[in-house]
Amino acid sequence: MSRVAETDVIIIGGGIVGASAALMLALRGQRVVLLERDYCGSRSSGVNYGGVRRQGRSLVQLPLSQRAHELWSDLPGLIGIDGEYVRSGHLKLARSDADMAKLQAWADAAADFDLGVELLDHGQLRQRFAWVGDVAVGASLCSGDGHANPRLVSPAFAAAARRAGARIVEQVQALAFDHDGQAFEVSCSNGERLRAPWLLNCAGAWANHIAEQFGEHVPMTSGHPAMLVTEPLPVVMDVSTGVEGGGIYARQVARGNCVLGGGQGFALDPLRARPGQLATLDILRNAVELYPFLHGAQAIRTWSGTEGYLPDREPVIGHGQAQPGLIHAFGFAGAGFQIGPAVGEALSQLIVEGRSRAPIDAFSIQRFSPLELHKGRSLS
Repeated sequence: MSRVAETDVIIIGGGIVGASAALMLALRGQRVVLLERDYCGSRSSGVNYGGVRRQGRSLVQLPLSQRAHELWSDLPGLIGIDGEYVRSGHLKLARSDADMAKLQAWADAAADFDLGVELLDHGQLRQRFAWVGDVAVGASLCSGDGHANPRLVSPAFAAAARRAGARIVEQVQALAFDHDGQAFEVSCSNGERLRAPWLLNCAGAWANHIAEQFGEHVPMTSGHPAMLVTEPLPVVMDVSTGVEGGGIYARQVARGNCVLGGGQGFALDPLRARPGQLATLDILRNAVELYPFLHGAQAIRTWSGTEGYLPDREPVIGHGQAQPGLIHAFGFAGAGFQIGPAVGEALSQLIVEGRSRAPIDAFSIQRFSPLELHKGRSLS
């Protein structure tokens, strides 16, 4: 029989949410073991676009997003590196008057959060951002938003957690979960068994499988965003950009490379994904319309990852319903990079203080209970 290692909290998943939770808990004196079956930050947290934006989020996410904005403001103090984080501003483009109306409606609805959003008509957009194509009729600018390098930032959260005293175990998979009435016991692929009163399910696109082992069924599906990076170009794009209604997003780094994303790739197997030729061509076609300076630019690398999507495009954050001590945080639908540090902080508060300081009731897994789903169908 293998030895059972006692700890306070077991975290499954070493993405930015799980690693942030490990860091915040360790800083508050909790004994933490984080299990990651690959390397921390190697999945969606490390291969995403790198947008650090509040603009365009649902209103229920904005309190957490605002708190995350504060945490990002001192990234070196939090994780020891700047992660190429730049508050460049986030420009959301509109391709029609209807799109502009949607941008205006969101700005009005989010006015209480004091994000400093500016609505730009066609003339103002051309005057300030002459590199944007004429297909854009206007835009919304949130100057405090920006972008960072997820390949640097996400692993750095895990490294900071390790320095704070958390035990970070990579290339080890959680094979089985049990609860003896007092604590969780997790059997690991390295033969170790872990025991703790708290279990954090931060396993990303695979977290619903863990929830199901405790009788909580969540209708999560997987997506595979397609992304590419160009050769270095003269630096023109001075903000991170998106488009109302989706389709494409783009930013340019200090070295001149442009990072672009849009559309969906495909899965090679449960753990690997590729962008695919059609998705890549769609990105390039849309990019030239919106950003004419990219005409003729060469894509030097393409990639994809795996993200979890819930029907309402809101994450699950908070206590499980079936087993005390089980806490979930997953289903961020490609928008978890910016908000991740605040979610990790909220998870640590649930354990140490008994409640999250930021409101998270809207993200309860209970909304996917059979009764709640039945109510939703009855109202539709």
